[in-house]
Amino acid sequence: MDRNRKILDTAAELFYEKGFHGTSVDELGSRAGLSGPAIYRHFSGKDEILATLFDEAMDELIGATEPVHDDADLDLQRMIRHHALFAARHRHLVNVSQREDRSLVDPWRKAINRRRKQYVQSWEAAVARSIPTASPAEVSVATQSCLGMIFSIAYWPAKVTRTAGLADHMVRMASEGLDAFRE
Repeated sequence: MDRNRKILDTAAELFYEKGFHGTSVDELGSRAGLSGPAIYRHFSGKDEILATLFDEAMDELIGATEPVHDDADLDLQRMIRHHALFAARHRHLVNVSQREDRSLVDPWRKAINRRRKQYVQSWEAAVARSIPTASPAEVSVATQSCLGMIFSIAYWPAKVTRTAGLADHMVRMASEGLDAFRE
């Protein structure tokens, strides 16, 4: 594993355990197998580390919202599955992104907020394709309901996130919830 990746993974764990402000650069360096000051050879500081973690997550999540099927329902199911697996696999990072976004400073805060807006718009477009009769307000409610359900995985006990068929359960529950907007 390269040094930057080790620092980022360690930071995600520490930010989850102690919070962004409760984690020192020295502690981060020590846990990553470096001295605290050595962190600065890789990142300008904790702010850049946090922004990089969020940016990497957004890269994967936004990339997974691109349509790949002609069938809008299949696309939405694929998105739900991917995002549920992402949330289970990276539950500490998802948790940190929900709790520590207020710790981001500009210019990173503005950049991440733009990307989050793009991400939600991609989801809304997928939901609108799947439920063409839904009003814009219903599309927003359906989107936020799906995302809230999926990302709540970050707060589940670890053993539950390893449940066989977790993604299938999430797809089924989200699909049944979305069906309410089709009636």
